[in-house]
Amino acid sequence: MSMRGKSIGLIVNPIAGMGGSVSLKGTDGEEILEKALSLGAKPVAPRRAEIFLLHLKNLINEEINLLVGAGWMGEFEAMRVGFEHTVIGQRKERTTADDTKEIAVKMLESNVSLLVFCGGDGTAKDIFDVIGLRLPVLGVPSGVKMYSAVFATTPESAARVISRFLFEGLPLREAEVMDVDEEAFRENSLSAKLYGYMLIPYEPDLIQGAKEASLFTEDELHNQAAVALYFIEKVMEPDTIYILGPGTTTRAIAALLDEEKTLLGVDLLLNGKIIKYDVNEAEILEAIRSKKAKIVVTPIGGQGFIFGRGNQQISPEVIRKVGLENIIVIATKHKVSGLSCLRVDTGDQEIDRMLRGFMRVIIDYDEECLMPVK
Repeated sequence: MSMRGKSIGLIVNPIAGMGGSVSLKGTDGEEILEKALSLGAKPVAPRRAEIFLLHLKNLINEEINLLVGAGWMGEFEAMRVGFEHTVIGQRKERTTADDTKEIAVKMLESNVSLLVFCGGDGTAKDIFDVIGLRLPVLGVPSGVKMYSAVFATTPESAARVISRFLFEGLPLREAEVMDVDEEAFRENSLSAKLYGYMLIPYEPDLIQGAKEASLFTEDELHNQAAVALYFIEKVMEPDTIYILGPGTTTRAIAALLDEEKTLLGVDLLLNGKIIKYDVNEAEILEAIRSKKAKIVVTPIGGQGFIFGRGNQQISPEVIRKVGLENIIVIATKHKVSGLSCLRVDTGDQEIDRMLRGFMRVIIDYDEECLMPVK
């Protein structure tokens, strides 16, 4: 199949994802961005964009025209990986949502076949505001919170989706763009609503679904309590720091111990007591230095991610320090029934490869299942 005339646009939000490792749950707004920088946050999206472009280059290299946002919005990443490109817009030291929107409109006017963006839910909203359903899009996951269904599962997956879309004609489908209240998110409250729909190339194994809300039925709450009780009675060890990831199932462990856990943060549990709340990567590494530690996570409903979505504080370095053998996954039967696999997207390809395979998941009192990890 000839690829003559095929082109894709790439827009990178250079500040997307910077709040994750420092426990800020996003970087929307100048004040939060400055706080993230003061805490030592590092850019995430540029590296994710480079990984995406390297894989895309290997797949279809000279057979497409690549249009990129100027400077930090895609140009520098394309230059670093040696991908020939055309620059859209003007270089700026600091970029805003308006820059994203302006470049998206120019790419639409340039008749690109597909618009790719590196960012999170906030970037997806910006793209939706000016593109809507007029052009197929695809998100390379690079944010803290990615509850929308417009993202590939990983940067590598995004490259594969685009290759299949251009070569094989993947079908298009409307996918949800979710509006997450970042201020409420930082206050430990998840407020998400449907913002709109955008068209994406659809390949179910390579595209993440929208996050499913947690159930609060009697059966679900009983199941959470049974999982938590089993963990406390049969799994939990003395003098071991447990790094508790976000979620209602992990929160149930703290509740049975008469402790309060942050719903959307990462907390540290030692000998039945929460010793530190809403920790960032640096705080975790300091706390577990020369100490025995284990990680407890629960998959995101509808998506299956156990690392790389909303818990970037549990970084690749933390996982290395703790050890793969000290990762505990817990979930309710209902949540597991809606997942074909668990997923990881830590940003470290070596760690992701090490995590892939199969993991045991505690799903009830003295009951486990084995799930594939992709």
